[in-house]
Parts: sequence; C-alpha cells; structure tokens
Amino acid sequence: MSNFFENSDPLEALKALPVDELPNVADAIRKIIIETVSLNGGHLASSLGVVELTIALHRVFNSPEDKIVWDVGHQAYAHKLLTGRYSKFHTLRQLDGISGFPKRKESKHDCFDVGHSSTSISAALGMAAARDANRTDEKIVAIIGDGSLTAGLAFEALNQAGHLKKDMIVILNDNEMSISPNVGALSAFFSRQLTSDFFVRMKRETENFLDHVPKIGRDLRRFAKKAEEAVKGFLTPGMLFEAFGFDYVGPLKGHKIDELIEMLENVKRMDGPILVHVVTKKGKGYMPAEANPPVYHGVGPFDLVTGEVKKTKTDAPSYTKIFGDTLVDLAETDPRIVAVSAAMPDGTGLKRFAERFPDRFFDVGIAEQHAVTFAAGMATRGLKPVCAIYSTFLQRAYDNILHDVCLQDLPVTFALDRGGLVGADGPTHHGVFDHSYLRHIPNLVFMVPRDENQLRLAMKTAQNHEGPFAFRYPRGSACGVNISPMRPIPIGQAEKLREGGDGSIFAVGVTVKEALLAAEILAKEGFELAVIDPVYIKPLDRALLKSEAENTGFVITVEENVLQGGFGSAVLESLASDRLTPQVMTIGLPDCFVEQGSQKELRARYGLDAQGIVQKVREILVKN
Repeated sequence: MSNFFENSDPLEALKALPVDELPNVADAIRKIIIETVSLNGGHLASSLGVVELTIALHRVFNSPEDKIVWDVGHQAYAHKLLTGRYSKFHTLRQLDGISGFPKRKESKHDCFDVGHSSTSISAALGMAAARDANRTDEKIVAIIGDGSLTAGLAFEALNQAGHLKKDMIVILNDNEMSISPNVGALSAFFSRQLTSDFFVRMKRETENFLDHVPKIGRDLRRFAKKAEEAVKGFLTPGMLFEAFGFDYVGPLKGHKIDELIEMLENVKRMDGPILVHVVTKKGKGYMPAEANPPVYHGVGPFDLVTGEVKKTKTDAPSYTKIFGDTLVDLAETDPRIVAVSAAMPDGTGLKRFAERFPDRFFDVGIAEQHAVTFAAGMATRGLKPVCAIYSTFLQRAYDNILHDVCLQDLPVTFALDRGGLVGADGPTHHGVFDHSYLRHIPNLVFMVPRDENQLRLAMKTAQNHEGPFAFRYPRGSACGVNISPMRPIPIGQAEKLREGGDGSIFAVGVTVKEALLAAEILAKEGFELAVIDPVYIKPLDRALLKSEAENTGFVITVEENVLQGGFGSAVLESLASDRLTPQVMTIGLPDCFVEQGSQKELRARYGLDAQGIVQKVREILVKN
C-alpha cells in the first residue's frame, strides 16, 4: 500500500479508489503512524482515532481549495500522509524534519498553524467571513475534539458563527464525553436521513408553504419546529448546538467510512452553520493505545510489539513527578493547599494529588483563564491554590494573572511545567516566554529552581508566602542531586556557587549546570569566572549584582528564555538604575520561534550548552 502514498497526488488517488477499498488505506495509515511514533514519539492515540474521518474528509472535500482546519493538531498525522508527506514522515518531530502539528509553511494543505487547543472554530469562521468577502465558494471545515470544546474560546466562536449564519461545517470528534449516550443504528440512520437531499428539500418547501398560509401559517411553522426539536432531542444530544444556531447532525460512528462519506456528501450541500457529531475511539487499531489512551496521547518511543514505553537512561525522576510528590507531602500537613489543573492532571503530575485529596483537586478542562480566576476566588477565602499549568499554556491567562491574582495580591501559586525548551513538540510548546511575560507584573514573586532539590524549596517558599508566587521547571529528568529537608528560601537572595575575578556569570535554572561546566573549561585556559544562581527572576538580588559588576567589570547572563524582556533585560535595567556600566553579555534565545528538535540539539544550536557559553564568553575575554 506504500505505492499509494508515493503517488504524485495521493488525494487524487484516494478519490479514484472504490469505497470498499478505503478500509485498506486506513489500515496502511495506522501501520505507518504506529511504526513512526514508536521510533520518534508523538501524539499516537488521537491520530489513530481519526483515520477513517480523515479519509472521508479528503474523499468528499477538495483540499487545498476547501479548507480543513484541525484543532490542536494532535490528530493530523493521517492528514499529513494523505497530503504528500509520506516520504518525509520518518522525520516527524525531528530536528529539521516535518512538524508534529499542521504548519502553513510545510504544506498548502495546512491552512492554519495550531498547537494550542480550541482555536479551530474561530479560525474557520474567520476563513468563512473572508470567503464571503472575496466572493468565492470554497467549503470550510473545522474539526474539534470533545476536550477542546471545554474551552471558552470554542463557545465564543460557536456563538458568533450561529449569529452570522455563515456556511461552515464543524465536526465534533467525540471520543470521551458523555455527550453521546444515544449512539446506535437508529440515531445514525436518523442523522443520515435528516441530511439527505429529499429531507432538506422537503423541509424548505414545507417552511415556505407554511409561511404563505394566511393567519395560521407562522404558528404552524413554529409548532413544526418545536416538534422537530423534540424528536432530535430524543434521538440525538444536539440541542445545545441547535441553541447556538447550528444545524446538528449525529452522533455518527466515526470508523464507518462509507457512512461518513454519505453523511459528509449530504452536509456539503447544506447551507448555514452545521455541526456534525462523530464518535471515535482513541488509539483505534493499536491495543495498548486503546486500553490506555492517556499514556499514548503524547508518548515517547516505545516497543512496537509490547507497547512498553522505552525508559530514559537516567534513574532520576522527572521534575514533574518531583513536583507532584512534593505537593502531596505539603498538603498532608496544610489543609489550605488545593490543586488546579487545566485538563492536564497526568501531564502536570497531579494524578497522585487527585487520588489522595479528591475534594481538594479541581480539573477545570481546557480553560486556563478560568483556572486562574477560579484559583483567585478560592484564595480570597483563605485557601492556598496551586495552579499547575504548562508555561506555554499559561500564556493564555495573562490578563487573569495580572488583574485577578496580582492586582489583588492573592496567594496563588503558579507551577509552570515545561519551562524552557521542551523538544520535539516545537514552537507552540516551548516555554521560553515566561521570564518576559511574568517578571514585570507587580506583587508577583518569580523563582527558577536549578535542580529538583531547589524545586522542593521553591514549593515550601510559595506555601509560606502570602502573595502571588510563580516557579518554572523544565521537561524531563531531574539532575539526581541529594534532597535536603524542605525550608523556605529568602525571597530575592541569590546564591554564589563559584568565585572568579575575570567576569560573573548569572545563570538561570537549567543553565546553571552548563555555566559551571563552562567556567571549568575557561579556568583551564586561565580565565576565572564567578558563577551566580540568581534563584529569583523577581525580585533580583541587586546588591550582589552591583557587587559583582563593580568587582569584575564583566557580567554575563544566561537563560533558556527569549532575550527580549527576560532575565538579561532585568539585569540591564538594574545596572542602569544603579548607574553602573560594566561590560554586559546576554545569552538566551533570539527573536524567533524556536523550531522542533531534542532539548540537547536545540541548546547546542542556540549556544545554551557549556560549549556555546564558552565560545561566546571566550571571545570577549580574549579581546579584553
């Protein structure tokens, strides 16, 4: 079947195949996805669940003229294979390879870049509005999962789409929610009949007839509409979407290609906003993923036969696990501590907390803005909420952090998982902006631990602090250092780790280890550099910074964050305020969105490893 994907135009070949051969295409797609993800890692369960739906979409619609907008993009692997990327699929999520998400620069069939959830309906509605402004006639289709539909952004888009009555199709890929209790032969049959040409034509002709019946016509039409809604409500769970102004179709079985094609052909001829409810199974076709979808949502390399995820070489636990275990320890003795997750209890290490303290754990769904303001409300009543959210996703709640937490000086703790470079998920997932978007907010204390022991101390400090507190920690295994008893760290106090008179390196978080290695290398060349862990991004230890600037005359900052507005900027601001003019070098990420690749590869590429630091600092030292 690989010959099929090697076609110059796989979509043309797909449309030419008899319908009864399409399940063979689905089997081939699943085989390629499973084999590739077993080697590279990736989002497996979601992509396996929508294979038949993807085939049906590309069979019925004409991409790239028709626009297919994926939400998040976790499920887009089949789409990539069907749109000419088979030969490069082995590079999925690799450095300089193809992205794990839809990417406009990668293919004309990717009409919108995604990576964060719940954007598809908004983007599709915008495309529909532009289509009408341009007076073209392409179809616009958005595919959104049941999890993504928990976000307010999705409902805001549904609300406007129903109001504008634009021609667009939203496909709800439902693989978990109890929104679909009535799935079955009768419901699927009923939905297909409701979208048939005969029914749609008869409905319009009847409405037109009733509108022209003198006196009682409009009353009869209202009665008929209520009767239709009652029948739909009995047989389908679509009343919510009808209330938004959408015609609801479904629920349909998402793995019956022939039925999906028939339904999509019918829907394609309908006008106005339409929501198609399709029920799928995550991990479909690979038993380990079917049995445990959360594990195979975003999975590392695994054994193809057993499904066992391959372990990393280090014995050190992950930062995420250390955070989760420590939070349980703190909560055992402090009943004020509650935990908040935005649909990521496993990813943020809160699963154990949720099991131990079910009444003190809150999963708000994919709703980071609500998570923050919800936590603020609890904080006003004496609780100590801990919001565990990936750094890249907390960006969505900036206004809530500023107005609802920090303006009121409330004791909410933000645990920013995946701070810094995260690897193969690429630019949508790197947590490299938090130094910049948090450090300037009044009342907020921001700490960046350099290892797992300091992470535990940060959590103890946050517990004792009566105001907003944030700390970030990286993805992956910890350093394997010895763990000391938990104690608060004085706020705003840096720690000098190495003496030196030729310059002072202020390194943040994971870059501390690389800075120490760089200092050792340069010492062998005759240069002695001090290494300081600032510990806090905000407030800075301005006294130590001033002392080092005056003593060495050369200050270097290193951070795994964009340089604009980051820690280096804070150092420059502080030195300028104190009217000090040492030579300053800021090392960090440039003004760009960093591509995908392993953390090690990216740190080397951007000069954030020991060798990169040495090379940059050596040039100045030799010149001086």
